[in-house]
Amino acid sequence: MSARDNILAKLRKANAYPMIEPKVDEYYRETSQEWDSETERLKHWAKTMQAVKTEIYWVTPETWPQTMVRVAGEKGLKNILLPLKTEHGQTAERAFQTASDIEVKSFGKPIEDWKDSYFADIDAGFTSARGGIALTGTLVLWPDIEEPRSQSLVPPVHFCLFDAAKMYNTFHHAMRGEKMADGMPTNVVLVSGPSKTADIQLTLAYGAHGPRDLVVLALVPPHINPADLEDAELVPKPYISIRNRKPSSKTRKTPCPTNPCAKACARPWTC
Repeated sequence: MSARDNILAKLRKANAYPMIEPKVDEYYRETSQEWDSETERLKHWAKTMQAVKTEIYWVTPETWPQTMVRVAGEKGLKNILLPLKTEHGQTAERAFQTASDIEVKSFGKPIEDWKDSYFADIDAGFTSARGGIALTGTLVLWPDIEEPRSQSLVPPVHFCLFDAAKMYNTFHHAMRGEKMADGMPTNVVLVSGPSKTADIQLTLAYGAHGPRDLVVLALVPPHINPADLEDAELVPKPYISIRNRKPSSKTRKTPCPTNPCAKACARPWTC
């Protein structure tokens, strides 16, 4: 008898207990955080996202295009990549063509034909969100052929249109509500803020591995007064971005360990 047959024979003779399926739904019903109202849940979600430098604008189906154009102008964008085969992409295109000189771009040709320009010249991308997770302050993106994953990852500014009526308490509730077990795209992207990273010296920098700015256009449910959500808005604090960092006049007594270097450095060393 081979070693394999010997092991299998022992397993067959073992009095194994049947595996009991865990009661996942019951667990989350008993342990999930609850809020007094939908308004409070939205405020928690917003504060959690804003704590990591996410910009949130409470909008309606009528006002979000104008808000998007205004914010894009304030950021000095020269162009924006839109999903023109979607209804919201076409709405955004009309808004930009009517009230802005920002150039509208789209995936009109294979990415291989303009990859260099895509990574170097596109200022912003625009996508929708499939849903949101209140507990962690998260957006659920559902990439497809019209809104590929790179559209929210490559440009330095990411605009996201989110219907706040599709808010879930936890990721488990989002999985159930969106029926992820029945089928998913190649990637389901969970976004809780702009891209950020910290090196070994614990210097936090934004925009290293994705967009440095995340702008959420949150569609307020009709039964909620946007004024009730205003105290959830936080004033964004200045932060360091490796893409638009300004030199600091301050210096440290400790010399830069990599001096001299030509890299964008988030710390004001004495180099």
